[in-house]
Amino acid sequence: MDDVSRVLARLDPAMLVVTMRAGDERSGCLVGFHAQCSIEPLQYAVWISKANHSFRVAVAAEVFVLHLLDEGDRAIATLFGETTGDEVDKFARCNWHEGSDGAPLLDDCATRVLARPAGFHDASGDHVGFVVEPFETQAPSAPLRPLRYSMIADLEAGHPATDPPNVD
Repeated sequence: MDDVSRVLARLDPAMLVVTMRAGDERSGCLVGFHAQCSIEPLQYAVWISKANHSFRVAVAAEVFVLHLLDEGDRAIATLFGETTGDEVDKFARCNWHEGSDGAPLLDDCATRVLARPAGFHDASGDHVGFVVEPFETQAPSAPLRPLRYSMIADLEAGHPATDPPNVD
């Protein structure tokens, strides 16, 4: 890890699993790069690796679901972080259901934000920022104890960030 990465790791971001649907195809991935990026209208950005199966679904997605992970959600983080939709149907390995608009909702992650795509930003790096506009939130009354990067830093990504996109 270089010096800049070491310093930025001190921020210890909360982790999300982002799921999305485009037509009949669904996908999802573990995301550590995300932030609110506009106040009016309220917008949020999630950065997805170009190497991920999720990236190819995200470019045509009709809806995104940002699942906020709790400290007890390591198994979900592992499933969506260490496997790739190019090889595995992640949804066959977890409990989920389709929301009223067809969005894939993870049953074990009750704190979530449903959002529609508003645009994206490709700064020529290995990730693309997808800007979304929330239209619904779902949250239990229990407080969220965010699953942080430091708690899952040992996971091995399903794709290295520098893998070329699989576009077949």
